Parts: sequence; structure tokens; C-alpha cells
Amino acid sequence: MINYIPVSQYKIETFKSVLELELDSDNRWIELSHLLPWDKLVEVYKKKMDTSLGASAINPRIVIGAIYVKHKMKLSDVETIETIKENPYIQCFLGLSAFTDKPVFSPSLFVEIRKRLNINDFDEINKILIRQGLSIDEIFSDSEDNDASEGDEDKPNPNGKKKGKLLMDATVADQYIRFPTDIELLNDCRVISENLIDTLFKLSNLDAKPRTYRINARKDYLNCNKNRNSSNKDMRKSIKKQLDYLKRNLKTIDDLLDLFENIAFPLSHKLQRKMFVIREIYRQQQNMYNQKVKRCNDRIVSVHQPHVRPIKRGKSKNKTEFGAKLGVSLDSGFARIDTLSWDAYNESSDLIRQVLSYKSLHGYYPEVVLADQIYATKENRNWLKARGIRITAKAMGRAKKDESVEQKRKRKKEAGERNAVEGKFGQAKNGYELNKIRARRTNTSESWIGAIVFVTNIINLISLST
Repeated sequence: MINYIPVSQYKIETFKSVLELELDSDNRWIELSHLLPWDKLVEVYKKKMDTSLGASAINPRIVIGAIYVKHKMKLSDVETIETIKENPYIQCFLGLSAFTDKPVFSPSLFVEIRKRLNINDFDEINKILIRQGLSIDEIFSDSEDNDASEGDEDKPNPNGKKKGKLLMDATVADQYIRFPTDIELLNDCRVISENLIDTLFKLSNLDAKPRTYRINARKDYLNCNKNRNSSNKDMRKSIKKQLDYLKRNLKTIDDLLDLFENIAFPLSHKLQRKMFVIREIYRQQQNMYNQKVKRCNDRIVSVHQPHVRPIKRGKSKNKTEFGAKLGVSLDSGFARIDTLSWDAYNESSDLIRQVLSYKSLHGYYPEVVLADQIYATKENRNWLKARGIRITAKAMGRAKKDESVEQKRKRKKEAGERNAVEGKFGQAKNGYELNKIRARRTNTSESWIGAIVFVTNIINLISLST
């Protein structure tokens, strides 16, 4: 039997309103609303607000909850607000006292929220979740927890209290940019330079617009870009043509700017920034062309996100990644970002800071550090040994021939436990798109990264509470 009501007979008036239904207390959103330490989370957000100026702000619980909803469900800013508006359970999770079909705030406010909450703020939030999940007393938190460095450490005491395991590794949070090629990058710069020429010409008193040869330049670019089997010689010729077009346009821009020498600078801040970026890209590309190399220092790979750098990771799938490099530590399933750098760096320098950060949170050192071989430098080994902390990396020198079966079993088990940090990276990237950071600015991108780690920690908190 088919249960179907024809469209002509269906009436919206007969649909039972959600306001007439009683909310299920076992719903996941209701349970999570009782689990999170909202008062402490709100205190972190309130520190970023000026309570003496401006109109009444949005309820901080709504803001923090909306961030979780957005990244947990992988929604856009607009879709997040629409989802909240349609779901009474999510509204209850946000702390609303009654269902409303009005937006809790404008979707554009998400941009300001990302500017307001930086990576350090999310680290404070993550520490609150760790204390909540592990029932840690806060006596070691606020006074000793800020920017732990080697100068803040206690005197080495190998017999001091040690407990727990600290996992650490590094990864890259990929920016959502087009894979960069020299020819496409130069074409983008050329198009921007042509737009700058058009803008300056409109503001000038010139009768004729300077030549840009944009039609020929576009054809040359397409002829090269559409040919998937271009030889290195043909590619080099095409790059040379685009460099010449861009060089001519930059010279034209300089000549047009000279016309405004005695008056206010004609370009807005946004256009000035673009002009400086394409000049630097031209310099880098011209130097690489002249030296016949494919790399340079601080190489720009995106016109619109010039802070993004190529980072060599040696992965089988992607040998080069484009985004911020993260030094992450894992404590009982809770992740913390100890280092965020837009430039490539050696992650072995993170170890001491991560161990000190663990001590500042717990009040004692970890019993063992589970880390990759790159962390096991001589300096790090000596530092850990002075404090009685083991590291699971392979010992320096020749392998021991008299290693017992129990020692081998223990070493293999601990090596397998280190995979948990790789699993955390997989959860963040595959589950919540840590490999597709869609924000453009450095500060908003860092906030986006922090929000994703915040979501993974809430998921871990839920698993510990069940």
C-alpha cells in the first residue's frame, strides 16, 4: 500500500506546528547544551568585547554555539543562520528561551567574529574543554599557562611526578586556493595590472588610454594553458611573454601615477595592496626565469592570499601543500595548536614548548612523549632525559641486539599509539575540512583553523562523557 497525499489535497494548515511538540530531552543538541561549560567559554569571548561602548552585543553563548554549528555541519555563513532559524533543538542549544523564526544575527557578523577570536583565544577555549573532560584542577592554569617557554621551566628533576602521554606531530591546514602555476599566476597579475591602468586612466585627464595589448596577451595565455602537452621550452617562451606584458603594464602604471604627483594618491588601500603584490610576484618570477630555477624565498603562490607559502611535506599524494603549518599536541584525545606558522619550519623546535605547555596545564610533566623521529634531536633527547621523560623515537646509534621481547612489544605498542595524532588530523581534514580553509585573511584563516580544532575537542568531550 502506498501512503501518499496528492499535492492538490495537501494543506499547510494541517501540519502540526513544532511549537505544539515537546522537545526530546535525549536529543544530541540538548545533551550537548548541558555538557559544555558555557560560563567559562563565554568569559573568553567577553574579554574581546568593550563593555563600556556601543550597543548591546549578541549573546556570547549564541556566538560560540553558532561557530560550533557552522564547522560541525560544514555550512556556509548564510546556511548556518538558516539552519539555526529552522531547528528548535539548535536554538535550545544556543540558549534561546523560546523558538523564533528570526535570524539570531546577520551572517556577515561571522567575519567580525573570526577577526575577534584569534588562535590564542581558541587555545584558551580548548584548555577549558580539556579541564572539563579530564577533571583537571585549575590551580596551574591562568597564572602559569601563558606562552610557556624554556625560560619558564622548573629546574630539571628526573624524579619528579610524571603522568600521562603526550603525542605530537605537525600538519598543514591547506588554504582553499587554486593549485598555483607560474603561467596562471602571471596571467592573474596581468589582468590586475590592466584593471589598475583602467582605473588610473579614468581618474586622469588623458585623451587616449595607454596600450596594454590585453587581447594578444589573453590569446598567448590560452594557447599555452589549453595545451596540456606543452614542452618545457614552450612553457618558458609563454612565461617570457607574460613577463613582458606585465613589465610593460607596470611601467604604464608608474607613468600614470606620475600624473598625480602633486595631489592625493589616487588608488585605494585595496588597490595599492594589489599593486604591491603583483610587483613582488613579477620580481620573483623574473628572477626565477633568469636563473632557470623553480623556487625562491618567500614565494607568493596566490595574488589574493600573498601570505600563503608552499610547504614541502614529502607526502605521497601531495608533495607540496599550501597553507599554515601547525604544530599540534594531543592530550587524551584533546588537540592543541602549539605553533601556527605561515612559513615552513622544523617541527622539532616545538617539543620543549609543547611539553612545558602540558606541564603548565596539568602541574606535572608527561611520563612519555610519543613523537616522530624528527623530534628526537640530540638537544631534545638531553632535555627530556634531564627531566626523566621518555621518548618513543628510535634510539640514536646502533640498534640494541639484546632487546627483550617485552621491550620490543612495548615499543611497538607505543609506536601504534602515536597513530592517534594522525587520526586526529584525518578527523579534522576529512570530517571538518581542515584542508579547505576558505577564509582569505591571515587572522580570519587562523580563527577558522582554531574553530575546527575546537569542534574536534567537543567531539572528544562527548565521547568521554558517554
